[in-house]
Amino acid sequence: MLTRATRLLTIALTFTLLATTPSPGATLGKEETAQIAEEALVYGFPLVMNYTVFYEYFVDKASPEYKAPPNQIYNTARVYTPKDTAIVTPNSDTPYSFVAMDLRAEPYVVCNPEIEKSRYFSIQLVDMYTFNYGYVGSRTTGNAAGCHMIAGPSWKGEKPQGIGQVFPCETDFSFAIIRTQLFNPADIDNVKKIQAGYRGMTLSQFQNKPAPPAAPEIAWPKIDKKSADADPFAYLNFVLTLCPATGPAAVEAHMRARFAKIGIEAGKPFPPAALTSEQKTELEAGMKRGLEKIKRTVATIGREENGWRVATKGFGDRREYAGNYALRAAAAMAGIYGNDAAEALYPMLVADHGGQKLDTGAHRYTLTFAAGQLPPANAFWSVTMYDGKTQLLIENPIDRYLINSPMLPDLKKNADGSLTLYIQKDSPGKDRESNWLPAPDGPPFAVMRLYWPKPAALNGSWKPPAVQRAN
Repeated sequence: MLTRATRLLTIALTFTLLATTPSPGATLGKEETAQIAEEALVYGFPLVMNYTVFYEYFVDKASPEYKAPPNQIYNTARVYTPKDTAIVTPNSDTPYSFVAMDLRAEPYVVCNPEIEKSRYFSIQLVDMYTFNYGYVGSRTTGNAAGCHMIAGPSWKGEKPQGIGQVFPCETDFSFAIIRTQLFNPADIDNVKKIQAGYRGMTLSQFQNKPAPPAAPEIAWPKIDKKSADADPFAYLNFVLTLCPATGPAAVEAHMRARFAKIGIEAGKPFPPAALTSEQKTELEAGMKRGLEKIKRTVATIGREENGWRVATKGFGDRREYAGNYALRAAAAMAGIYGNDAAEALYPMLVADHGGQKLDTGAHRYTLTFAAGQLPPANAFWSVTMYDGKTQLLIENPIDRYLINSPMLPDLKKNADGSLTLYIQKDSPGKDRESNWLPAPDGPPFAVMRLYWPKPAALNGSWKPPAVQRAN
Protein backbone atom coordinates (compact mmCIF):
# COMPACT_ATOMS: atom_id res chain seq x y z
CA MET A 1 0.00 0.00 0.00
CA LEU A 2 7.02 2.97 0.98
CA THR A 3 11.86 6.91 0.91
CA ARG A 4 12.47 3.91 0.23
CA ALA A 5 12.04 1.68 -2.77
CA THR A 6 15.15 2.97 -4.51
CA ARG A 7 17.12 3.15 -1.30
CA LEU A 8 16.21 -0.35 -0.26
CA LEU A 9 17.06 -1.77 -3.64
CA THR A 10 20.51 -0.34 -3.02
CA ILE A 11 20.53 -1.87 0.44
CA ALA A 12 19.67 -5.25 -0.97
CA LEU A 13 22.39 -5.02 -3.59
CA THR A 14 24.99 -4.02 -1.03
CA PHE A 15 24.20 -6.65 1.61
CA THR A 16 27.63 -7.67 2.92
CA LEU A 17 28.09 -10.44 5.41
CA LEU A 18 30.53 -9.15 7.99
CA ALA A 19 30.24 -12.08 10.33
CA THR A 20 29.91 -15.77 9.86
CA THR A 21 29.68 -18.88 11.87
CA PRO A 22 33.13 -20.32 12.49
CA SER A 23 34.86 -21.37 9.27
CA PRO A 24 31.76 -21.31 7.04
CA GLY A 25 33.80 -22.35 4.05
CA ALA A 26 34.58 -25.63 5.76
CA THR A 27 30.93 -26.64 5.95
CA LEU A 28 29.29 -24.88 3.03
CA GLY A 29 29.67 -25.52 -0.64
CA LYS A 30 29.74 -22.64 -3.09
CA GLU A 31 26.21 -23.13 -4.36
CA GLU A 32 24.79 -23.59 -0.87
CA THR A 33 26.39 -20.31 0.25
CA ALA A 34 24.82 -18.50 -2.68
CA GLN A 35 21.47 -20.18 -2.15
CA ILE A 36 21.30 -19.24 1.53
CA ALA A 37 22.24 -15.65 0.71
CA GLU A 38 19.45 -15.52 -1.88
CA GLU A 39 16.90 -16.93 0.55
CA ALA A 40 18.00 -14.58 3.31
CA LEU A 41 17.71 -11.53 1.08
CA VAL A 42 14.18 -12.46 0.01
CA TYR A 43 13.19 -13.28 3.59
CA GLY A 44 14.83 -10.23 5.19
CA PHE A 45 13.91 -7.53 2.67
CA PRO A 46 10.50 -6.61 4.18
CA LEU A 47 11.77 -6.89 7.77
CA VAL A 48 14.60 -4.43 7.16
CA MET A 49 12.34 -2.16 5.13
CA ASN A 50 9.77 -2.20 7.91
CA TYR A 51 12.39 -1.37 10.52
CA THR A 52 13.51 1.74 8.63
CA VAL A 53 9.94 3.07 8.79
CA PHE A 54 9.42 1.93 12.39
CA TYR A 55 12.62 3.69 13.45
CA GLU A 56 11.71 6.94 11.71
CA TYR A 57 8.11 6.96 12.95
CA PHE A 58 8.43 5.74 16.53
CA VAL A 59 12.07 5.86 17.69
CA ASP A 60 14.12 8.68 16.16
CA LYS A 61 12.77 11.92 17.63
CA ALA A 62 15.06 13.91 15.36
CA SER A 63 13.47 12.45 12.25
CA PRO A 64 11.11 14.74 10.30
CA GLU A 65 8.85 11.69 10.00
CA TYR A 66 8.70 11.04 13.77
CA LYS A 67 5.17 10.44 15.12
CA ALA A 68 5.20 9.32 18.75
CA PRO A 69 6.89 6.85 21.10
CA PRO A 70 5.45 3.33 21.44
CA ASN A 71 2.08 3.01 23.18
CA GLN A 72 0.95 6.52 22.26
CA ILE A 73 -1.52 7.28 19.45
CA TYR A 74 -0.52 9.95 16.96
CA ASN A 75 -3.03 11.62 14.63
CA THR A 76 -2.08 13.13 11.29
CA ALA A 77 -4.94 15.57 10.86
CA ARG A 78 -4.38 15.99 7.13
CA VAL A 79 -3.89 13.87 4.05
CA TYR A 80 -0.42 12.98 2.82
CA THR A 81 1.45 15.28 0.44
CA PRO A 82 4.80 15.19 -1.43
CA LYS A 83 6.49 16.22 1.83
CA ASP A 84 5.72 12.77 3.28
CA THR A 85 8.55 10.54 2.11
CA ALA A 86 9.01 7.78 4.71
CA ILE A 87 6.87 5.30 2.80
CA VAL A 88 6.28 4.95 -0.91
CA THR A 89 2.85 5.13 -2.58
CA PRO A 90 1.13 6.66 0.47
CA ASN A 91 -2.59 7.18 0.11
CA SER A 92 -3.91 10.72 0.15
CA ASP A 93 -7.56 9.72 0.73
CA THR A 94 -7.65 9.08 4.44
CA PRO A 95 -5.88 11.02 7.20
CA TYR A 96 -3.79 8.53 9.15
CA SER A 97 -3.46 7.82 12.83
CA PHE A 98 -0.69 5.57 14.13
CA VAL A 99 0.27 3.71 17.26
CA ALA A 100 3.26 1.46 17.83
CA MET A 101 2.55 -1.16 20.47
CA ASP A 102 5.05 -2.68 22.88
CA LEU A 103 3.47 -6.04 23.67
CA ARG A 104 6.24 -7.55 25.77
CA ALA A 105 4.95 -6.79 29.28
CA GLU A 106 1.21 -6.85 28.58
CA PRO A 107 -1.36 -6.51 25.80
CA TYR A 108 -2.47 -3.21 24.35
CA VAL A 109 -6.03 -1.96 23.84
CA VAL A 110 -7.21 0.25 20.97
CA CYS A 111 -10.64 1.89 21.13
CA ASN A 112 -12.59 3.72 18.46
CA PRO A 113 -15.50 6.12 18.92
CA GLU A 114 -18.86 5.68 17.23
CA ILE A 115 -18.52 6.82 13.61
CA GLU A 116 -21.39 7.63 11.26
CA LYS A 117 -22.20 4.71 8.96
CA SER A 118 -21.52 6.71 5.80
CA ARG A 119 -17.87 7.24 6.77
CA TYR A 120 -15.31 4.49 6.19
CA PHE A 121 -12.61 3.79 8.75
CA SER A 122 -10.23 0.94 9.38
CA ILE A 123 -7.60 -0.10 11.90
CA GLN A 124 -5.00 -2.27 10.19
CA LEU A 125 -2.76 -4.32 12.49
CA VAL A 126 0.75 -5.02 11.16
CA ASP A 127 3.53 -7.01 12.82
CA MET A 128 7.30 -6.79 12.39
CA TYR A 129 7.16 -9.34 9.56
CA THR A 130 4.75 -6.95 7.72
CA PHE A 131 1.92 -9.47 8.06
CA ASN A 132 -1.57 -7.95 8.28
CA TYR A 133 -2.87 -10.05 11.15
CA GLY A 134 -6.12 -8.26 12.00
CA TYR A 135 -8.64 -5.55 11.16
CA VAL A 136 -11.09 -3.38 13.05
CA GLY A 137 -13.39 -1.05 11.14
CA SER A 138 -16.35 -0.52 8.86
CA ARG A 139 -15.94 -3.80 6.98
CA THR A 140 -15.07 -6.12 9.86
CA THR A 141 -16.48 -4.84 13.16
CA GLY A 142 -18.75 -2.00 12.05
CA ASN A 143 -18.83 1.69 12.98
CA ALA A 144 -20.12 1.33 16.54
CA ALA A 145 -17.81 2.34 19.37
CA GLY A 146 -15.62 -0.50 20.60
CA CYS A 147 -12.39 -1.58 22.26
CA HIS A 148 -10.19 -4.41 20.99
CA MET A 149 -7.03 -5.96 22.40
CA ILE A 150 -3.72 -6.85 20.77
CA ALA A 151 -1.78 -9.59 22.58
CA GLY A 152 1.90 -10.39 22.07
CA PRO A 153 3.39 -13.87 21.72
CA SER A 154 4.11 -14.24 25.45
CA TRP A 155 0.60 -13.41 26.69
CA LYS A 156 -1.55 -16.19 28.09
CA GLY A 157 -5.00 -15.35 29.35
CA GLU A 158 -8.70 -15.00 28.75
CA LYS A 159 -10.47 -12.17 26.95
CA PRO A 160 -11.07 -9.41 29.50
CA GLN A 161 -14.50 -7.94 30.08
CA GLY A 162 -15.23 -4.96 27.85
CA ILE A 163 -13.01 -6.19 25.01
CA GLY A 164 -14.69 -6.88 21.70
CA GLN A 165 -12.02 -9.02 20.05
CA VAL A 166 -8.53 -10.25 20.89
CA PHE A 167 -5.93 -10.19 18.09
CA PRO A 168 -2.87 -12.41 18.73
CA CYS A 169 0.36 -10.91 17.35
CA GLU A 170 3.41 -13.05 16.57
CA THR A 171 5.97 -10.31 17.34
CA ASP A 172 6.88 -8.33 20.45
CA PHE A 173 6.16 -5.03 18.74
CA SER A 174 3.43 -4.15 16.32
CA PHE A 175 1.71 -1.10 15.03
CA ALA A 176 -1.74 -0.02 13.97
CA ILE A 177 -2.46 2.09 10.91
CA ILE A 178 -5.78 3.88 11.34
CA ARG A 179 -7.47 5.35 8.26
CA THR A 180 -10.39 7.76 8.56
CA GLN A 181 -12.22 8.80 5.40
CA LEU A 182 -12.13 12.48 4.46
CA PHE A 183 -15.07 13.48 2.24
CA ASN A 184 -13.63 16.84 1.11
CA PRO A 185 -11.30 19.57 2.42
CA ALA A 186 -14.14 21.18 4.39
CA ASP A 187 -14.63 17.87 6.23
CA ILE A 188 -11.27 17.96 7.99
CA ASP A 189 -12.65 19.27 11.30
CA ASN A 190 -15.04 16.31 11.45
CA VAL A 191 -12.13 13.95 10.91
CA LYS A 192 -10.18 15.67 13.67
CA LYS A 193 -13.06 15.07 16.09
CA ILE A 194 -13.12 11.38 15.20
CA GLN A 195 -9.34 11.10 15.56
CA ALA A 196 -9.58 12.68 19.01
CA GLY A 197 -11.87 9.79 19.96
CA TYR A 198 -9.32 7.08 19.12
CA ARG A 199 -7.73 5.84 22.34
CA GLY A 200 -4.86 3.50 23.08
CA MET A 201 -3.79 2.09 26.45
CA THR A 202 -2.15 -0.91 28.05
CA LEU A 203 -4.43 -3.63 29.40
CA SER A 204 -3.65 -2.63 33.00
CA GLN A 205 -4.67 0.96 32.23
CA PHE A 206 -7.86 -0.26 30.56
CA GLN A 207 -8.72 -2.37 33.63
CA ASN A 208 -7.48 0.27 36.08
CA LYS A 209 -5.12 -2.26 37.67
CA PRO A 210 -1.45 -2.08 38.69
CA ALA A 211 0.92 -2.44 35.76
CA PRO A 212 3.14 -5.53 35.52
CA PRO A 213 6.93 -5.10 35.66
CA ALA A 214 8.13 -3.09 32.70
CA ALA A 215 9.99 -4.80 29.90
CA PRO A 216 13.67 -3.88 29.57
CA GLU A 217 14.69 -0.85 27.57
CA ILE A 218 15.76 -1.55 24.00
CA ALA A 219 18.88 -0.11 22.42
CA TRP A 220 17.34 0.61 19.03
CA PRO A 221 20.09 0.56 16.40
CA LYS A 222 20.12 3.75 14.37
CA ILE A 223 19.43 3.15 10.73
CA ASP A 224 20.10 5.42 7.79
CA LYS A 225 21.16 4.89 4.22
CA LYS A 226 24.88 4.81 4.97
CA SER A 227 24.69 2.37 7.87
CA ALA A 228 22.13 0.16 6.15
CA ASP A 229 24.31 -0.07 3.06
CA ALA A 230 27.35 -0.96 5.17
CA ASP A 231 25.84 -3.56 7.51
CA PRO A 232 22.18 -4.38 6.79
CA PHE A 233 22.21 -7.93 8.14
CA ALA A 234 22.87 -6.46 11.58
CA TYR A 235 19.41 -4.91 11.34
CA LEU A 236 17.87 -8.20 10.31
CA ASN A 237 19.53 -9.89 13.28
CA PHE A 238 18.13 -7.17 15.53
CA VAL A 239 14.59 -7.40 14.19
CA LEU A 240 14.66 -11.16 14.65
CA THR A 241 15.10 -10.61 18.40
CA LEU A 242 11.59 -9.13 18.37
CA CYS A 243 10.22 -12.06 16.36
CA PRO A 244 10.38 -15.22 18.49
CA ALA A 245 10.18 -18.43 16.48
CA THR A 246 7.29 -19.73 18.58
CA GLY A 247 3.63 -20.35 17.89
CA PRO A 248 2.84 -19.93 14.18
CA ALA A 249 6.37 -18.63 13.60
CA ALA A 250 7.80 -22.00 14.66
CA VAL A 251 7.48 -23.05 11.02
CA GLU A 252 10.51 -20.82 10.39
CA ALA A 253 12.81 -22.69 12.79
CA HIS A 254 14.44 -24.77 10.05
CA MET A 255 14.89 -21.71 7.86
CA ARG A 256 16.52 -19.70 10.63
CA ALA A 257 18.85 -22.58 11.41
CA ARG A 258 19.87 -22.55 7.77
CA PHE A 259 20.45 -18.78 7.82
CA ALA A 260 22.64 -19.16 10.91
CA LYS A 261 25.18 -21.02 8.78
CA ILE A 262 26.16 -17.68 7.24
CA GLY A 263 25.77 -15.60 10.41
CA ILE A 264 22.13 -14.55 10.23
CA GLU A 265 20.87 -15.22 13.74
CA ALA A 266 18.73 -13.28 16.20
CA GLY A 267 20.76 -11.05 18.48
CA LYS A 268 24.15 -11.91 17.03
CA PRO A 269 26.52 -9.07 16.11
CA PHE A 270 28.16 -8.68 12.76
CA PRO A 271 31.88 -7.81 13.46
CA PRO A 272 34.28 -7.97 10.52
CA ALA A 273 35.36 -11.49 9.68
CA ALA A 274 37.65 -12.92 7.06
CA LEU A 275 35.88 -14.18 3.99
CA THR A 276 37.61 -15.67 1.03
CA SER A 277 37.19 -13.96 -2.30
CA GLU A 278 35.33 -17.03 -3.51
CA GLN A 279 32.85 -16.80 -0.61
CA LYS A 280 32.27 -13.12 -1.27
CA THR A 281 31.62 -13.84 -4.92
CA GLU A 282 29.07 -16.52 -4.10
CA LEU A 283 27.36 -14.36 -1.49
CA GLU A 284 27.06 -11.44 -3.88
CA ALA A 285 25.75 -13.73 -6.61
CA GLY A 286 23.12 -15.13 -4.26
CA MET A 287 22.04 -11.68 -3.11
CA LYS A 288 21.69 -10.44 -6.66
CA ARG A 289 19.61 -13.49 -7.50
CA GLY A 290 17.39 -12.75 -4.52
CA LEU A 291 16.84 -9.16 -5.60
CA GLU A 292 16.02 -10.23 -9.13
CA LYS A 293 13.55 -12.76 -7.77
CA ILE A 294 11.76 -10.03 -5.83
CA LYS A 295 11.64 -7.76 -8.88
CA ARG A 296 10.30 -10.55 -11.07
CA THR A 297 7.63 -11.28 -8.50
CA VAL A 298 6.60 -7.62 -8.37
CA ALA A 299 6.19 -7.66 -12.15
CA THR A 300 3.92 -10.70 -12.02
CA ILE A 301 1.74 -9.95 -8.99
CA GLY A 302 -1.90 -10.45 -9.84
CA ARG A 303 -3.47 -10.42 -13.29
CA GLU A 304 -3.12 -7.81 -16.02
CA GLU A 305 -6.36 -6.13 -16.99
CA ASN A 306 -6.33 -3.43 -19.69
CA GLY A 307 -2.85 -2.27 -18.72
CA TRP A 308 -3.51 -2.42 -14.96
CA ARG A 309 -1.96 -5.01 -12.68
CA VAL A 310 -4.71 -6.20 -10.31
CA ALA A 311 -3.76 -8.40 -7.37
CA THR A 312 -6.32 -10.09 -5.18
CA LYS A 313 -3.38 -11.73 -3.40
CA GLY A 314 -0.24 -9.94 -2.27
CA PHE A 315 -0.97 -8.58 1.19
CA GLY A 316 -2.20 -10.57 4.14
CA ASP A 317 -1.28 -12.65 7.17
CA ARG A 318 1.04 -15.63 7.49
CA ARG A 319 -1.70 -17.99 6.37
CA GLU A 320 -2.39 -15.93 3.25
CA TYR A 321 1.27 -15.95 2.18
CA ALA A 322 1.59 -19.69 2.93
CA GLY A 323 5.40 -19.59 2.97
CA ASN A 324 5.71 -17.49 -0.20
CA TYR A 325 8.41 -15.13 1.09
CA ALA A 326 9.08 -13.79 -2.40
CA LEU A 327 5.49 -12.53 -2.57
CA ARG A 328 5.83 -10.93 0.86
CA ALA A 329 9.03 -9.16 -0.24
CA ALA A 330 7.44 -8.10 -3.53
CA ALA A 331 4.45 -6.65 -1.68
CA ALA A 332 6.80 -4.58 0.47
CA MET A 333 8.73 -3.39 -2.57
CA ALA A 334 5.56 -2.50 -4.49
CA GLY A 335 3.80 -0.76 -1.60
CA ILE A 336 4.59 -1.68 1.97
CA TYR A 337 1.64 -1.80 4.40
CA GLY A 338 -0.90 -2.43 1.68
CA ASN A 339 -4.26 -3.75 2.82
CA ASP A 340 -5.69 -7.20 2.25
CA ALA A 341 -7.69 -7.29 -0.99
CA ALA A 342 -10.95 -7.66 0.93
CA GLU A 343 -10.19 -4.33 2.64
CA ALA A 344 -8.76 -2.45 -0.33
CA LEU A 345 -7.94 -3.44 -3.90
CA TYR A 346 -5.02 -1.70 -5.62
CA PRO A 347 -4.98 -1.84 -9.44
CA MET A 348 -1.56 -0.48 -10.50
CA LEU A 349 -1.12 1.15 -13.91
CA VAL A 350 1.68 -0.47 -15.93
CA ALA A 351 0.83 0.27 -19.57
CA ASP A 352 -1.48 2.22 -21.88
CA HIS A 353 -4.07 0.71 -24.23
CA GLY A 354 -1.32 -0.14 -26.71
CA GLY A 355 0.77 -1.98 -24.15
CA GLN A 356 3.34 0.83 -23.96
CA LYS A 357 4.79 2.24 -20.74
CA LEU A 358 3.43 5.68 -19.98
CA ASP A 359 5.49 8.86 -20.24
CA THR A 360 3.58 11.96 -19.18
CA GLY A 361 6.64 14.06 -19.96
CA ALA A 362 6.04 13.36 -23.65
CA HIS A 363 2.34 12.46 -23.93
CA ARG A 364 -1.14 13.23 -22.60
CA TYR A 365 -3.52 10.46 -21.55
CA THR A 366 -7.15 9.93 -20.66
CA LEU A 367 -8.91 7.41 -18.44
CA THR A 368 -12.62 7.00 -19.20
CA PHE A 369 -15.11 5.08 -17.09
CA ALA A 370 -18.16 4.09 -19.11
CA ALA A 371 -21.58 5.05 -17.76
CA GLY A 372 -22.43 2.74 -14.86
CA GLN A 373 -18.90 1.31 -14.76
CA LEU A 374 -17.25 3.32 -11.99
CA PRO A 375 -15.06 1.22 -9.66
CA PRO A 376 -17.37 -0.98 -7.54
CA ALA A 377 -16.61 -0.24 -3.89
CA ASN A 378 -18.74 -0.38 -0.75
CA ALA A 379 -16.84 2.55 0.74
CA PHE A 380 -15.14 4.69 -1.93
CA TRP A 381 -12.58 4.62 -4.75
CA SER A 382 -9.72 6.83 -5.91
CA VAL A 383 -7.01 7.17 -8.55
CA THR A 384 -3.74 8.55 -7.14
CA MET A 385 -0.75 9.79 -9.13
CA TYR A 386 2.91 9.31 -8.15
CA ASP A 387 6.30 9.98 -9.67
CA GLY A 388 7.28 6.78 -11.48
CA LYS A 389 10.91 7.15 -10.39
CA THR A 390 10.31 7.54 -6.64
CA GLN A 391 6.73 6.29 -6.11
CA LEU A 392 6.10 9.47 -4.09
CA LEU A 393 3.35 12.05 -4.50
CA ILE A 394 4.23 14.89 -6.87
CA GLU A 395 4.13 18.66 -6.53
CA ASN A 396 1.64 20.27 -8.91
CA PRO A 397 0.08 23.72 -9.38
CA ILE A 398 -3.35 22.78 -7.99
CA ASP A 399 -2.13 20.59 -5.09
CA ARG A 400 -4.22 17.69 -6.33
CA TYR A 401 -2.77 14.23 -5.86
CA LEU A 402 -5.82 12.12 -6.65
CA ILE A 403 -9.37 12.04 -7.94
CA ASN A 404 -11.83 10.05 -5.85
CA SER A 405 -15.52 9.23 -5.63
CA PRO A 406 -16.35 11.93 -3.05
CA MET A 407 -15.31 14.42 -5.76
CA LEU A 408 -17.94 13.12 -8.23
CA PRO A 409 -20.38 16.02 -7.71
CA ASP A 410 -17.65 18.41 -8.88
CA LEU A 411 -16.49 16.33 -11.87
CA LYS A 412 -17.82 16.86 -15.39
CA LYS A 413 -19.41 13.87 -17.11
CA ASN A 414 -19.59 13.34 -20.84
CA ALA A 415 -22.86 13.51 -22.77
CA ASP A 416 -23.23 9.72 -22.65
CA GLY A 417 -22.80 9.62 -18.88
CA SER A 418 -19.19 8.42 -18.96
CA LEU A 419 -16.45 10.06 -16.91
CA THR A 420 -13.06 11.03 -18.38
CA LEU A 421 -10.01 11.87 -16.29
CA TYR A 422 -7.16 13.80 -17.90
CA ILE A 423 -3.75 12.41 -16.96
CA GLN A 424 -1.07 14.92 -18.01
CA LYS A 425 1.53 17.26 -16.61
CA ASP A 426 -0.08 20.49 -17.87
CA SER A 427 -3.61 21.74 -17.34
CA PRO A 428 -6.09 20.49 -19.97
CA GLY A 429 -7.77 23.92 -19.83
CA LYS A 430 -10.08 25.57 -17.34
CA ASP A 431 -13.15 23.81 -18.74
CA ARG A 432 -11.58 20.41 -18.05
CA GLU A 433 -9.47 21.18 -15.00
CA SER A 434 -12.04 19.67 -12.60
CA ASN A 435 -11.18 16.28 -14.13
CA TRP A 436 -7.40 16.82 -14.30
CA LEU A 437 -5.12 14.38 -12.48
CA PRO A 438 -1.72 16.13 -12.57
CA ALA A 439 1.14 13.86 -13.64
CA PRO A 440 4.94 14.14 -13.51
CA ASP A 441 7.22 15.35 -16.26
CA GLY A 442 8.42 11.83 -16.97
CA PRO A 443 7.25 8.31 -16.12
CA PRO A 444 4.14 8.25 -13.91
CA PHE A 445 2.96 5.61 -11.47
CA ALA A 446 -0.78 5.54 -10.85
CA VAL A 447 -2.65 3.44 -8.31
CA MET A 448 -6.38 2.91 -8.17
CA ARG A 449 -7.81 2.16 -4.74
CA LEU A 450 -11.14 0.48 -4.06
CA TYR A 451 -11.88 0.55 -0.34
CA TRP A 452 -14.05 -2.36 0.74
CA PRO A 453 -14.34 -3.60 -2.85
CA LYS A 454 -17.49 -5.29 -4.08
CA PRO A 455 -17.39 -8.89 -5.38
CA ALA A 456 -17.33 -7.69 -9.02
CA ALA A 457 -13.93 -6.11 -8.39
CA LEU A 458 -12.54 -9.13 -6.57
CA ASN A 459 -13.73 -11.80 -9.01
CA GLY A 460 -12.67 -9.89 -12.12
CA SER A 461 -16.09 -9.34 -13.64
CA TRP A 462 -15.38 -5.59 -13.43
CA LYS A 463 -12.11 -4.49 -14.98
CA PRO A 464 -10.43 -1.07 -14.83
CA PRO A 465 -10.60 0.63 -18.23
CA ALA A 466 -7.50 1.10 -20.36
CA VAL A 467 -5.65 4.41 -20.31
CA GLN A 468 -5.66 5.98 -23.79
CA ARG A 469 -2.96 8.17 -25.28
CA ALA A 470 -4.63 11.46 -26.24
CA ASN A 471 -4.32 12.95 -29.73
